[in-house]
Amino acid sequence: MISDKKAAYWKKNLQIVLYCLIVWAAVSLGCSVIFVEQLNTIVIRGLPLGFWFAQQGSIITFIVIIFYYAWRMSKLDKEFGLEEA
Repeated sequence: MISDKKAAYWKKNLQIVLYCLIVWAAVSLGCSVIFVEQLNTIVIRGLPLGFWFAQQGSIITFIVIIFYYAWRMSKLDKEFGLEEA
């Protein structure tokens, strides 16, 4: 029973990590490299949107992913009875 619980916990943890990596890759690679030409047609404060995604957008997205991961893992810990006191 305990090993089944650990396996289920680990599987959900890996799903969360995979989701976070997909979002990170989509924003970092997709918006900053692949779709940069399309994004550069939009200009914000004199700079193309592709520049904003390459510089600030990727960093902000990464920080949001960190907070999401911490929140989601806290929820997962409570679900499996592993929360800290």
